[in-house]
Amino acid sequence: MDITSAREQALAQAREQALDAAEQLFYARGVQAVGMDDIRGASGVSLKRLYQLFPAKELLVEAYLERRDVRWRRRLAEHVDRYGEPERRLLAVFDWLRLWFGEPDFRGCAWINAHGELGAASPRVGEQVRAHKKAFRDFLGGLVHDAGLPDALADQVYLLAEGAMVTAGVTRGTAAAEQAATAVATLVSSARHAGEPVRSAGRPADGP
Repeated sequence: MDITSAREQALAQAREQALDAAEQLFYARGVQAVGMDDIRGASGVSLKRLYQLFPAKELLVEAYLERRDVRWRRRLAEHVDRYGEPERRLLAVFDWLRLWFGEPDFRGCAWINAHGELGAASPRVGEQVRAHKKAFRDFLGGLVHDAGLPDALADQVYLLAEGAMVTAGVTRGTAAAEQAATAVATLVSSARHAGEPVRSAGRPADGP
């Protein structure tokens, strides 16, 4: 391994160590309560190297949210993909939320938390939050579409999921996910029985 490759590998390793520490501390304690010196102590990465990797704390917060977004959405998709029936896949989102809310280290939605602390003052953080929420909304929209339900239902499902996250962040319980799932099931049933015919994806519509 040449000197350049060794240096790049060392930087990549230090970056992951810093992000691991940042995620643990930012999520548990809040972004503003954690300083770069706290990240240094938890990660073992020197302050000089930390500022080489992230010249401003805002950049570290941005990278933390970006990396967490990839993992969060992957875990959600993997859970939903265990199911084949379109409506069950939609409700599986709330099964996953319930499991997430029940984790011992659950402290609410990282993006809502970060936006509450920094969203008004940090364009970078605000952009990360909006990108994450749009991706989640689009994911739900895809599930609604695949189930042959009206596209407008996606916004209602999204608001129920977001409301459950906020409520669970305050109560630290799983009931919000269960209540939201019941509401979604009611919305789906109402859509199925509405005057306009709705069909499940892949199935022929009823009619002459």
